[in-house]
Amino acid sequence: MRFIELFAGIGAFRLGLENTGHECVWANEWLEKPRSIYARNFGEEPDGRDIATVQPRDLPDADLLCGGFPCATFSVAGKRSGFSLDDTRGTLAFEMFRLARDKGIPYILFENVAGLLNHDSGRTFQIILGVLDAMGYDAQWELLDSQNFGVPQHRERIFLVGNLRGHPRPKVFPLGGADEENVGADEEQEVEVAQWRRGYFRPYRSTGVPTLTANMGLGGHNVPFVTGRIPRDVDVFPTLDGHYWKGIQNNQGRGAVRSVVRPVLDVNRMNKSPNGRMIKDDGDPMYTITAQDRHGVHLEDGEESRIRKLTPLECERLQGLPDGWTEFYAGGTRVSDSERYERCGRTITIPVVEAIGRRLHEFW
Repeated sequence: MRFIELFAGIGAFRLGLENTGHECVWANEWLEKPRSIYARNFGEEPDGRDIATVQPRDLPDADLLCGGFPCATFSVAGKRSGFSLDDTRGTLAFEMFRLARDKGIPYILFENVAGLLNHDSGRTFQIILGVLDAMGYDAQWELLDSQNFGVPQHRERIFLVGNLRGHPRPKVFPLGGADEENVGADEEQEVEVAQWRRGYFRPYRSTGVPTLTANMGLGGHNVPFVTGRIPRDVDVFPTLDGHYWKGIQNNQGRGAVRSVVRPVLDVNRMNKSPNGRMIKDDGDPMYTITAQDRHGVHLEDGEESRIRKLTPLECERLQGLPDGWTEFYAGGTRVSDSERYERCGRTITIPVVEAIGRRLHEFW
C-alpha cells in the first residue's frame, strides 16, 4: 500500500510498514527535533506545517493514512482533557480524518493510549467512531500489548483501522502477538477489542499482557529488566526475542555472573532504600516507559546492590528500534539523552506495526 504518515515523530509507522513492504509517499511532523531525527534516518525531512493548514491538494494519492495523534489529552498520565477548547491536541484526530475523507483515501490506521477507550466514560471514543461513521468509514480496533510482540515491555495501545465503505474490508483484528501462545492462564486478562459497524459494537475477546511512554525525557518513570547472566559493572540490554539481557566482557576479563535485575519505577529517589521503592520482582515485565527519564533497574550481584537508569540504547531496543535510531540529528549533531528518552517514550513499538503491516498485505 502507498501510505501517508501524519504526526510522524521519528518515523515508527514508516519504519514498521516499510519493513513489511508498504511504501511511504508523504509525511508530516511539525516539531523540529523529531523531524530532524526522521530526516537523519530516512534521508528526507517530513513536511513541517501545522496539520490544520494542510489541504488535500497538498497530498499525493495514497491508499492508507496513518498516524498516532497526540495522546496527552487522553492518557492517564496527562490531564485527560480530551476534546477541549483549552487544549486542542485532542482535536487533531479530526484533522487526520478530514484529510482522509477529502482526499478520498480508503484506509485509516491510528494508534493511541489505552485511556482513549474509557476517557469520559467512553464518550470520547464513541465521538471518534461516530465521526468516522458519518464520514463513511467503518472501523475495527484492538488493544495491543507490545509485550506480546517480541519486546520485554508492557505497553498497551489501541490500534484502529478504518475502511471507506465500498472498499474491501481487511481482517486485521483480532491480532495475535508473537508470544501469544506462551502467555500463561494466570497472565490472561480481558481487554476491550471491538469493531464499529454503522452504530453498533461487535466485541472480541483478547489476551493482554507493561509500556514505554513519552515521559522518559520529561522526568517520568517505568522500566525493563529480567534475570540473566551478565558481566559485572557493564550495562545490560534487553533483546527483542524475550525477557533476557545480554552483556559484554569487561576490561578485566571477568566471566559472566548470575545477577538479579529488577525494574525500578523512579531512580531519582536515591535516598530511598530499595525496599521503600516501587520495584518489581526479578523476571517480571518492565513498567511502562514514558517520556521521562526516571526509569531504571535494580541490580543485585551477591552482596552488591545498585540502582541505575536505563540507557537510551536500552529504550530504543524496548521499542524495537534499530540501535542508535535516536542518537543523531540530520546534521550530525548528537541528540541529548533527555531528548532520546522522550522520543523513545513517544514513539510506537515497531514489531506491533509490522504485525499490522503483514495483515494489510493479506488483502491488498
